Amino acid sequence: MIRQSAPAGYIGILAVLIAAAAQPAPASELVAPGAKVELLAGGFAFTEGPACNGEGDVYFTDIPNERIHKWSVDGKLTTFRENSGKANGLYFDREGNLLACEGGNRRLTSISPDGKVAVLADGFQGKKLNSPNDLWVDPKGGVYFSDPRYGQEDGLEQDGFHVYYLPPNCPEPVRVIGDLVKPNGVLGATDGKTLYVADAGGGRTYVYRIQADGSLADRKRIAPVGADGMTRDERGNLYLARNVVHVYSPEGKAITTIEVPEPPANVCFGGRDRKTLFITARKGLYAVRMNVRGQ
Repeated sequence: MIRQSAPAGYIGILAVLIAAAAQPAPASELVAPGAKVELLAGGFAFTEGPACNGEGDVYFTDIPNERIHKWSVDGKLTTFRENSGKANGLYFDREGNLLACEGGNRRLTSISPDGKVAVLADGFQGKKLNSPNDLWVDPKGGVYFSDPRYGQEDGLEQDGFHVYYLPPNCPEPVRVIGDLVKPNGVLGATDGKTLYVADAGGGRTYVYRIQADGSLADRKRIAPVGADGMTRDERGNLYLARNVVHVYSPEGKAITTIEVPEPPANVCFGGRDRKTLFITARKGLYAVRMNVRGQ
């Protein structure tokens, strides 16, 4: 059999097409045409923990003022809860309960739609947690949360800053990560197979494989920066809030950065169509329209 080689020109075109397919989407494909980061509300002390409910409303915390606020889909700002225990990270479960990392009260709580508060976890092996910071609820109803401490470190009872998993209907969390400097942002994929953890103290963000029992395996570095908080879009791109919003592809390639007037602390997708990126940044709540939806 005589095999004919492809023309050199064809090979060159094929190589270009393959290389182009391997490149992450440019920023222009992520941010809506002409969209800019806009201030929605200001005058807070330090905003954090944005979380979107089933209707697209975004809840976020003002840590020093101990409040949880709600930004509705029709653009109205209200206060959802006072005396929040210096709540930081927030996340809605499938039943519509708002889970909160109460850093000041050193506990993880669940707030029902009518405002009733239940304590999910406040210790590990008989010792108080440090200051729960960020969390993610898996498809089973279990909760992963980070437990660092910022500011004064008096009264710490744990032997370091770690990440825990609270299985469904279990009163005691399990320590699943114990080798990071200061874990902060926590996020999982919607299929429940992978968990992203930002080591803000170590300046790295990692991805882990979630095993059947909730434990983690096969750690890989996904980004060379840490983050206070993070989110993902429908394409699997990872958005990390750290001085700016860094965007990385599912393979860990840097795509772009989104500049914010104030250093961002956390991000989430919200709005009726989940195509608005909300950014908590120091004294303000910001947003920018996107071409992509949240995961």
